[in-house]
Amino acid sequence: MIKHSVILSLKENISAAERKSFFEAAAALSNIEGVKKIEILNQVSPKNNYQFGIAMEFDSAEEYSHYNEHPQHQQFIEKYWLNYVEKFLEIDFEAFKG
Repeated sequence: MIKHSVILSLKENISAAERKSFFEAAAALSNIEGVKKIEILNQVSPKNNYQFGIAMEFDSAEEYSHYNEHPQHQQFIEKYWLNYVEKFLEIDFEAFKG
């Protein structure tokens, strides 16, 4: 299983309506075949200055690769991500095999 996690902050000039559209479009990525689970998260800790999180699960590296290359994901990046996101940190995990 691959756990794809992104923490992010949106640009200061993004309106509430734009923020809503961004996260609706992010949630719609769950329609891509292979996306097992998606969560849209609010930051609640003062430990860092990121505002939001998006966490996703995939059963395999192949499904994660399919997601990354999918036209809907690419459109999300072009229309929303590049225009709305100020900064982000992306991490992909699989179970520790020790």
